[in-house]
Amino acid sequence: MPDITRRSLLAGATAAAGLATTGARTARASTRRAVPVTREEHRLVIIGSGFGGGVAALRLAQAGVPSLVLERGIWWPTGPGATTFPSPSAMDKRAFWMGLGPEFLGVKVPAHDPYTGLLELVRGDGMNIMCAAGVGGGSLVYQGMTVQPTRELFEATMPAGLDYSAMEKTYYPRVARMLKLRTAPDDLINSRTYLPARIFARNAERAGYAVSKIPMPIDWTFAQRELRGEMKASYTNGDCSLGVNNGGKHTVDVTYVAAAQATGLVTVATRHNVTDIAQGPRGRWVVHADRIATDGTVLEKKIITTRALIMAAGTAGTTRLLMRAAAHERISGLPTELGTGWGTNGDRIYVWTNLADDFGAPQGGPVVYGSKEWDDPATANTIIQASLPPLPANLRSTMLVGYGISPDRGRFVYDTARDEAVLRWPKGGDATLFKRLQERGEKIAGPSSMLLDTNAAVPSTWHPLGGASMGRVCDLAGRVHGHRGLYVLDGALMPGTTAACNPSMTIAAIAERATDRLIAEDLATVI
Repeated sequence: MPDITRRSLLAGATAAAGLATTGARTARASTRRAVPVTREEHRLVIIGSGFGGGVAALRLAQAGVPSLVLERGIWWPTGPGATTFPSPSAMDKRAFWMGLGPEFLGVKVPAHDPYTGLLELVRGDGMNIMCAAGVGGGSLVYQGMTVQPTRELFEATMPAGLDYSAMEKTYYPRVARMLKLRTAPDDLINSRTYLPARIFARNAERAGYAVSKIPMPIDWTFAQRELRGEMKASYTNGDCSLGVNNGGKHTVDVTYVAAAQATGLVTVATRHNVTDIAQGPRGRWVVHADRIATDGTVLEKKIITTRALIMAAGTAGTTRLLMRAAAHERISGLPTELGTGWGTNGDRIYVWTNLADDFGAPQGGPVVYGSKEWDDPATANTIIQASLPPLPANLRSTMLVGYGISPDRGRFVYDTARDEAVLRWPKGGDATLFKRLQERGEKIAGPSSMLLDTNAAVPSTWHPLGGASMGRVCDLAGRVHGHRGLYVLDGALMPGTTAACNPSMTIAAIAERATDRLIAEDLATVI
């Protein structure tokens, strides 16, 4: 998850106050133009280019399967001195997908231009979801915590039949190699701007908790070069929550997707917003997608037919598209448990204000240390420290982020009035886990500190999981039950949790395992 405080988000939204709203004018103009309708046919279509879509595109291409990857967002190229991504402390239209509504996380915000930006807020009943857009999906905006669960946690939360020995021997290491995981070097940690990380580690150990470095998909020499003045600050001042402008972060676009494109068999179609999917004749699948301008103007309507369709649009995107197809009877006989088994991964974000120690400003990021309490699957949780983005004043604050295992689940329900699937989250969901995280966080913070729970007023998660889960809707290779050639390979496939770990590594590893099965079992007859 991108560990961004509610405070910095709202500051960025306020900074966008001077931008004029042109969405209505653009919409009126588009209605006066004739929008062309075109048809295409492909062997394989993949909706989404995040961890699941990236893995699928690469591995199937290596097996000789050409594919079309549909991505609603844009490319975000980086490199030393780039200004591709917006700053989390002064956000502009690039930060949000098609602009904000009248409020964001419970606070009124100014209107600004619609744009194919990084983040979409999907509002639910009792819980909101933050979704990413762009080639690379959530990897663009996640901090990068890439953590593998233990056998005990994995087997306590994942469906029976997922062999942990194979995951540990083959699939988790495969992901680690692709993302080039590294922990932060000691010379960087001992530098001035990484003081909050050192205070966190010291306090956690004083409170009796184990501390370890968190593997990250980062070339830390970029941060070291920043310290030497060889490039402007991006890591070392915490300005990396909405993407790292300098590069050096091994996101899906520069790893899996780049390798997939290098095969010559993968086409990535950006600014293709999928609106509907349907079951076509002769065992085919039909995808309706709008090719849009960066302001959302529809430039072309495409009807794409394919023999195999992989849903990798993210938990909310995949689940809502499938449920819309069921509600409109475009796909018949979808499993009745579609939309169920949804979980938050136990997300909680705290602002830690410390009156005893001055964290200083700016603060280096993105994440260095974490404290894992994993002895008991019933209470397993992880707490990490993350930097604040550059702010005009020293607030004597930094961030603690927690997540863990919880049995509580929500579900998507189709709202016919709104013509969309809406998440419903039970009142008091995850309460037992949150109590544990609060107690642990307070012990780590110490008696001269305050913790502000940013999720309390407006519940939200950056780690949505489930909706088309293994065992409920799909088999362990992502095949949708009863629907030949239709697959789910993203966070929607997870059982509402990824075992007290950031979801990215487990989503990618399960997608790696699934594509191996599809290549072995479906390639000749289905895909």
